[in-house]
Amino acid sequence: MRKIFDIHGGVHPPENKHQSVAEPIVHAGIPEEIVLPLSQHIGAPAKAFVTPGDFVWKGQMIAEANGFVSAPVHASTSGEVIAIEERLIPHPSGMKGVCIVIKPDGEDRWERHEGCTRDYQELDKKELLEIIRNAGIAGMGGAGFPSAVKLGPRESIETLIINGTECEPYITADDMLMRERAEEIIEGVKILQYLVEPTKETLIGVEDNKPEGIAALQKAAQGTNIEIVPFPTKYPSGGEKQLIQILTGKEVPSGGLPSSIGIVCQNIGTTVAIYRAVRCGEPLIERITTVTGEACASQRNYQVLLGTPVKHLLKLAGFNPSKSERLIMGGPMMGYTLGSDEIPIVKASNCILAPSKKELPAPPPAQACIRCGMCAEACPVNLLPQQMYWFARSKEHEKLEEHNLFDCIECGACSYACPSNIPLVQYYRASKAEIKKLEQEKIKAEHSKERFEARLARLEAEAAEKEAKRKARQAAAAARAAEQNKPADAKADIIAAAIARTAAKKGATPTEPAEQTPEKRLDPAQAAIERAKAKRDGNEPVESASEKTERLEKAIAAAEKRLNTSKEKLAIAQEQNSDNVAAFETAIEKSQQKHTALKEELAQHIASLPLNKQTAVADVTDPAQQAIERAKAARDSKAAQSPLEKAQSNVASLEKRLANTQSKFDQAKADNSDKLDIFEKSLTGIKEKLDLAKQELSKLQAPPNAEETNSTESVSEAGAAPSTELTKDPAQQAIERAKAARDAAATMSPSEKLQKTIAGLEGRIEKTRAKLAQAEANNDDTASILAESLEKMEAKLNDARAELEAL
Repeated sequence: MRKIFDIHGGVHPPENKHQSVAEPIVHAGIPEEIVLPLSQHIGAPAKAFVTPGDFVWKGQMIAEANGFVSAPVHASTSGEVIAIEERLIPHPSGMKGVCIVIKPDGEDRWERHEGCTRDYQELDKKELLEIIRNAGIAGMGGAGFPSAVKLGPRESIETLIINGTECEPYITADDMLMRERAEEIIEGVKILQYLVEPTKETLIGVEDNKPEGIAALQKAAQGTNIEIVPFPTKYPSGGEKQLIQILTGKEVPSGGLPSSIGIVCQNIGTTVAIYRAVRCGEPLIERITTVTGEACASQRNYQVLLGTPVKHLLKLAGFNPSKSERLIMGGPMMGYTLGSDEIPIVKASNCILAPSKKELPAPPPAQACIRCGMCAEACPVNLLPQQMYWFARSKEHEKLEEHNLFDCIECGACSYACPSNIPLVQYYRASKAEIKKLEQEKIKAEHSKERFEARLARLEAEAAEKEAKRKARQAAAAARAAEQNKPADAKADIIAAAIARTAAKKGATPTEPAEQTPEKRLDPAQAAIERAKAKRDGNEPVESASEKTERLEKAIAAAEKRLNTSKEKLAIAQEQNSDNVAAFETAIEKSQQKHTALKEELAQHIASLPLNKQTAVADVTDPAQQAIERAKAARDSKAAQSPLEKAQSNVASLEKRLANTQSKFDQAKADNSDKLDIFEKSLTGIKEKLDLAKQELSKLQAPPNAEETNSTESVSEAGAAPSTELTKDPAQQAIERAKAARDAAATMSPSEKLQKTIAGLEGRIEKTRAKLAQAEANNDDTASILAESLEKMEAKLNDARAELEAL
């Protein structure tokens, strides 16, 4: 005869179990809607991988485990997924959670499935655990801990305990399961024995108030090493730690797990689910749920599809809402009130209690604690409920944890025993939730601090790098300045030394510059040495004809490049209505004068040369000179083009510019660049020019009438030049438009000028504000610069408005 141990405390509330065991288990059928929460277990919620509109089969996985401590969710019937949204879920706080909503098709069609056809002991344990994990099985008697995690590889396990206690009043789901499906329970226990390999014993603990269930288990367990252990009824002997103490005399340490003392504990319902997953290939999609209470006409146990709304079960049980003030999920001791009958049945829903007002009246108002100590006597975990109550009220979380708050199993024995009707368990639940929330916030704060410190370190490193580069640039500039301030002979000596080092590396002996004539000089560095020495001695170097020609042509090319660059900047400044337009126009005029002077000088130089020298200059083979000659040929070819050819060339050039600018605009848009407005204006300007060029081209391509022909012939006979509008490049046209705008501004009245200035400033302020907002959102370093610029523009705007009012 096995020795049975006692636990501290405990109470004996009315059992009220006989009402729901008179009739056998019956299937609850298919409801109108299935609502499957993604969180039906302890740990991370599952992750849905179906979408609204998908058709799902019964038993099909619709949400996968999202972490190690997690479990998948399966469709409990066939139908269409109509929503994935937040719905009320079973929880003491009445919270909402993400749910997959299925509209059943009524046919209850299974997905193809197959159980283990051979002996499960031939399977590898990892493979067997994977079957249990993929079936979504979680503890069905309490918190819903994923079974595959609990059954994973452990150190030596001595005892396997199956919990058939079901100590909570009113609940009879496990009792009816033992009565009707004892063989499936024993087969499930055998699978657990193979996985856990208990070295000492396998026990099924059942309270002695279930004689029919005990008898059925004993019959099914004949010929096995599974021991059925009845023990005296006492609440809450069904708690995991309490049951272990009753059957083995061992106590699980505070904050520890049963596996730390060599024990694994599972629920009766969980063993049946494991059996059906391994033998039949069925995931956990239904469970036995007790529907009881005097407000129900029929009190019995139902086999319920997970996700079935509570109202569907109440309808089957003949629920009378006028008799009941509240609905409870679970029993009267550990259950919680439901805020709606739309809440679905989940994996841990073992009972729906609909008591009458007389059967379970509302609790009387709480009174002051009289320090009687009855709560401490009733506590099965040997805690100090009274002291914890005061700490919970004053929110002294540290002291609560010191008094082992998280060892509380929330059985409600203390509240049941309290003569002052203080809802002690509610205080403990709320305190646990607050502590967990604060811990999560602390973790988030630490992560935020780490990210902030990492960002500061990164910014400091970037600043240090920028400072180092700035100092390097300053040092290089200082070195260049010192180099420029050296006397000419020092420069010449430095260059000569560099040439000597280069020649030594190549294995050649440098030739003395003095022995070379200017005509034979080929090395540019050597030529520079000669010019530096001549300048030092007061004698300008003698420049050959070819050298002068090359120098002038290079200077002309550089002048043309500067002129074109200035024209482009002028066009952009005009499009932006910038204050720098006049400065760019002046720069263009100076560049044009210099360019013209250089061309005249080159022409005079070539004309002064003998005929053979001119030919030699023309026949140079220098690549740079060839490029100049090609540019001249292209220019002469363009000058010889007809108006139609020039118009066609102009259109082609503008189309190319438009394509390039559009590409830059798209890139700037993708990068959210500050230059987006500039590219947008450039696009608009180029499109306008292209439209004008195309119109001009269409005019030239159209067949002329008689009058136009006569007019053209008369003009040609008179030697008139073609229209200059077709020969102007875009930059020149922009210059002329700017001049026209300047001339128009000169004729404007002071008030009109101020109004135009105000309008321009308002537009610029609006754009700058948008850029500042974007920079602040991105935490950009340019925010301070933009803010300062905005302040200056607003000051100018106020001054302009004041001046306009004065006029």
